[in-house]
Amino acid sequence: MNPKLTSPSTIELLQSQSLTTLVQHEIERQITAGTLAPGTKLNEIDVAGRLGVSRGPVREAFRALEEAGLLRTEKNRGVFVRVISPEEAEEIYTLRGVLDEYVARTLAETIASAQLTRLRESVEAMRVAVEAGDSEAYYRLNLAFHDALVEMVGSRKLLETYRRLVKELSLFRHEALTGDTSAPPKSEREHRDIVSAIASRDPERAAQVTREHLSRGRARIREALARAHGAAAQAKAG
Repeated sequence: MNPKLTSPSTIELLQSQSLTTLVQHEIERQITAGTLAPGTKLNEIDVAGRLGVSRGPVREAFRALEEAGLLRTEKNRGVFVRVISPEEAEEIYTLRGVLDEYVARTLAETIASAQLTRLRESVEAMRVAVEAGDSEAYYRLNLAFHDALVEMVGSRKLLETYRRLVKELSLFRHEALTGDTSAPPKSEREHRDIVSAIASRDPERAAQVTREHLSRGRARIREALARAHGAAAQAKAG
């Protein structure tokens, strides 16, 4: 056996890289789930203590998440979950819309029967979540559905770009599907329409239905933000 492969320094490096990845994924999960809200300050020591790791992997995870657009570092203040402005969210949504329409058109021409079955199963899982009133489960299924659509196109670069946009939007849109009980049923029906349009093998119809879904989704986010701002104003006035 090559001694270099089992040397302490190599093992320590691999362990450190593995821990960094695990820490990064856990912080990212909490941000996406809304557990760590935009603007939350992250303390390196506190995070290391909660996750049972040293500060090194946490520091590296912070750097990676800043590069991914989920955290920001402010000089002399610390590390914060990034806040996305409404204007920036609109820009991201526009870019995402271009990609989603392209994906819908492409899949209407190329999708395989097994892939259609997978999408129908995904939408069925959404229906179950809606009937159970589980908005958090629905939110996760919604993200997975759109991610699956992009993955089915088969372009690694497209998938990487799309996932970055979705991660950035997660800083902004979680409340739209979890804070309004009327949102998931509407969204679930729209997802069924997307699958039907793709199954029809009509690229233009698939793109149109997807465009309409994104437009309604954007409206739901605006309404959620208006409610949140109204509630905050009332609390401040009270």
